[in-house]
Amino acid sequence: MYLTKETKEEVFKDHSRAKTNTDTGSAEAQIALFSHRITHLTSHMQSNKKDYSTQQGLLRLVGKRRKLLNYLLHKDVERYRAVLADLKLRK
Repeated sequence: MYLTKETKEEVFKDHSRAKTNTDTGSAEAQIALFSHRITHLTSHMQSNKKDYSTQQGLLRLVGKRRKLLNYLLHKDVERYRAVLADLKLRK
């Protein structure tokens, strides 16, 4: 599988609020994990254009990430801006 335990721990360590690899519940960590998965699925979709089930899963992940970003925007604007800058996302 493309997402091993070590990869997840590295993503959580780099992008979570508490900066530990066990903080899996913070919005920042979840957004980072979704972004990692979205990047992987996007590269898959570039080579497999007719894989509609993956396309549906990709759109669902983008929607989940958008909802978490909206939550973070309303909860704490500074954390929202930090996530956008850290993950190089654009609004």
